[in-house]
Amino acid sequence: MNKEIYLGILFSLFTFLLNAQEFGTLQGRVISDSSEPVANSEVRLLNTSFQTRTGVDGYFSFQEVPYGSYVMSIQKSGFSETIRNITVDSEIAELEVILSSEGERLREVVVTAQKREEIIQKIPLSITSLSAENIEQSQIQNVNDLTAISPNLYASDPGDRRTVTSIRGIVTTSYDPAIATYIDGVNQYNLDTYITQLFDIERIEVLRGPQGTLYGRNAMGGVINIITKKPEDEMTVFGEATVGNYNQQRYMAGFRTPLGEKFFFGAAALYEERDGFYTNEFTGSSYDEQYNFSGNYYLKYLFSSTWDATVNIKHFTAENKGAFPLNVGMEAAFEDPFTLNQNEISTMKDNTFNTSLVIDHKGKNLNFSSQTAYQQNYRYYETPIDADFSPLDALSIINDYGKDWNTVKVATQEFRFSSPSRSDKNLEWTAGTYMFYQESPVKQATHFGEDAALVGSEQTNYSLINTTESTGKGIAFFGQLNYQLTDKIGVIAGLRYDNEYKKQSVLGEYQLDSDTEPQFEYQPDSTATANFNAFSPKIGLTYDLSEENLIFLTYSRGFRAGGLTPLSSDPSQPPLFKYQPEFSNNYELGTKNSFLENKLLVNATLFYTEVTDVRVPTLVLPDAVIVTRNTGSLTSKGFEVELRALLTRGLEFSYNLGFTDASYESLLIAQDGNEVNLQENKQIYTPEVTSMFSLQYNSDLGFGSNWNFSARAEWKYLGEQYFDLANNLRQEPYNLYNGNLGFSYKDVELMIWGRNIFDTRYISYGYNFGAVHLGNPATMGMTILLEM
Repeated sequence: MNKEIYLGILFSLFTFLLNAQEFGTLQGRVISDSSEPVANSEVRLLNTSFQTRTGVDGYFSFQEVPYGSYVMSIQKSGFSETIRNITVDSEIAELEVILSSEGERLREVVVTAQKREEIIQKIPLSITSLSAENIEQSQIQNVNDLTAISPNLYASDPGDRRTVTSIRGIVTTSYDPAIATYIDGVNQYNLDTYITQLFDIERIEVLRGPQGTLYGRNAMGGVINIITKKPEDEMTVFGEATVGNYNQQRYMAGFRTPLGEKFFFGAAALYEERDGFYTNEFTGSSYDEQYNFSGNYYLKYLFSSTWDATVNIKHFTAENKGAFPLNVGMEAAFEDPFTLNQNEISTMKDNTFNTSLVIDHKGKNLNFSSQTAYQQNYRYYETPIDADFSPLDALSIINDYGKDWNTVKVATQEFRFSSPSRSDKNLEWTAGTYMFYQESPVKQATHFGEDAALVGSEQTNYSLINTTESTGKGIAFFGQLNYQLTDKIGVIAGLRYDNEYKKQSVLGEYQLDSDTEPQFEYQPDSTATANFNAFSPKIGLTYDLSEENLIFLTYSRGFRAGGLTPLSSDPSQPPLFKYQPEFSNNYELGTKNSFLENKLLVNATLFYTEVTDVRVPTLVLPDAVIVTRNTGSLTSKGFEVELRALLTRGLEFSYNLGFTDASYESLLIAQDGNEVNLQENKQIYTPEVTSMFSLQYNSDLGFGSNWNFSARAEWKYLGEQYFDLANNLRQEPYNLYNGNLGFSYKDVELMIWGRNIFDTRYISYGYNFGAVHLGNPATMGMTILLEM
């Protein structure tokens, strides 16, 4: 492994010779559709270091631009973003850009889904992008709010504010995600190190289907790519204040500013709290109260016109007074919703710290990026978790053993090279290497209290203490290219190789409540190791019917790493069992289309996925430990449609529809002491249909350009789904309605909003032993936004 790491570093740090270049000056003027100059417009050449703003007369200029073809982005608040293909092939290249007023056509969207800036309608990917305005209008405050925002996307909360995500029937049901999440380019390694709260967001990209070539491990179902706003060359101050029912409070403040000519700084902080949605009859008080504080800080330094470095720090601190507010059974959840009766308060505390250093170079022959990241999460139960979900003092979970335990630490390093923007426009490529090291020491006790005999225990007032210490490391090499064979036909080819090593030790101890130390070991200290390798290829064809119409056909292979099982109380699930990686083969046919001068967008995809060695997790009770096995195979097939249309000036219509038929070709599981085959059963956490219809209206109020009005209506439909492999926990189709009204004056906006307005009752998450977690009830409130 060490040899491979050294080779990876050598591969990533190679040097290159500079070729003789020809340079020109690119200059121009940005005007409105009434021929007035548009001052302070942001002008960028994508995938380069060239970026500036127009002067009061609308003019801009770039010096020493290498000859070649580029994509230029021009944007200004109040206008629709414009994308232009340009060529610099002479000493002075001049152009004039006309910006249309916002609301005249749909905004052109630039994404970084393939780790370079590209126009979303031009790339052969099934992808949904949400802008900062979309996020504010839809009141998206955490990742769980993304359900149905993108076709075939479902996200839910199991009861502890973590996020379980599925895309196209590929589901995250263990600590190793099947849907990778990246925040500012940093892979959120597992569910513990994952910051789900969203604020100060520039853009969210949802990539559907395997993305293993560029994103690697655990991107088998897709990727959620979250990009926060970066400091710029102008000072910006912003803030938010939200209040709502259930005593909801959300306060956010921040600023971005230059510090001289070379340094740029940005900071944002968020505080949230609310009363619990649940009432605990045992105490007569609110249950599931939430208190959170988050921060996001940036410092950027420009070494030169082509080199820069950015340090980013993120942190998240949470207190949940009532973790895992579960009802035992769907019938109980619907008959007496948001009510439970248990003796333990179950206070959980969560502390996450993420930091990264990114060094970027935009060169004449090569672009280079180095990303070094460190993530740490310390999560513990300040008071025990009630494991019998009742007033009995029977079972509880304890894990408050100090910071040496239950603290996940992850270090990652990625070196990435890519073709410069000005290179041969027929060829684009990206290549690099990725490395990680992870530590996860877990110590958790199942406590059997005074009433333990009522749940079948022969003894009372004792604990079984399970200790699992895990380490892991890995290295990957990846590369992908897009080559335009003709004016209309292009090819895609990519390959990634992953190698991972895992080591795990387990220890089981028995301790009486009256003792200060364990009496004996019921599971001796044991250790095992495992090594996994995987190749993830991708190939495809693209066909450009015209500048506005694209067809693509791709094959890609997904991969989720194997591992070693932890220690549990189930004798049929021995610890340190090696389960294998999970693989998928994905076939996709898609089309992207723009009509009516970018006033109508129509995208559609057909997909077919085969998954082998399916990883099936089982939650073992009473110790609440997840044990994973490979069993069976899964087939998922379906389609997706995304529509966007500008109906009239200021009125935008959006609709997406996803259909997934995901079922097991074979599924061998233990049931009542026997092995049964649940062939043809449906995949869990996978609604058969997801859809969202929305109307967004923006207009001035007739009192001048400083006064504006907005209104939004959303209708989400979620089809039938199941929460257990036996398909006993079934959620019927349901509808959710959201909306808001907004009034703004200059830099201040007031929004009145509601989510799940008609208070639909539905199950958001279910466990294989029958407990369920309800989706949020109707929430309503008011938000004030400021940016100046």
